[in-house]
Amino acid sequence: MISLPRLVFAVAALFLLLASGPAAAQQPMNMPETKSAAPYHPGLGDLMTAFVQPRHIKLGLAGNARNWPYAAYALHELAETFADVGKLVPTHDNMPIPEMIASTVKQPMAALDAAVKAKDAAAFTKAYADLTAACNTCHQSANHPMIVIQVPTVSPFPDQDFHPQK
Repeated sequence: MISLPRLVFAVAALFLLLASGPAAAQQPMNMPETKSAAPYHPGLGDLMTAFVQPRHIKLGLAGNARNWPYAAYALHELAETFADVGKLVPTHDNMPIPEMIASTVKQPMAALDAAVKAKDAAAFTKAYADLTAACNTCHQSANHPMIVIQVPTVSPFPDQDFHPQK
């Protein structure tokens, strides 16, 4: 039989063990946070890689899967992102970025919009290829011909299903 002092000690130890478990680990530590005083201003390449390129890929994957609601969403997001890039980086190497974007992607994006609304897979495929070519034309005219965009062949988003939901 366990003595009363041992039982009290065992209960107290169990209580301390439970109190220092996962919930206690979530408590913030009193460590000072270090932040940079310098503001972060992403460059054109950062914006293109982090925001434009994933939206371009998702648009292509959605159209390939014939997921027209998601393709419409992705196209809208891509258009917004291009507008944001133009506001954040109005010029790059003395080139007017909003004008360059508009002159290269406006027509293919309008064709994509029509194809998505019509749920026309063939028109989507052509317009998406035209958009991709427009991206490359812009890169070439900006003296960055080494940046070559292509129609995605695999999804880099293994956690997202691009097929239409039933």
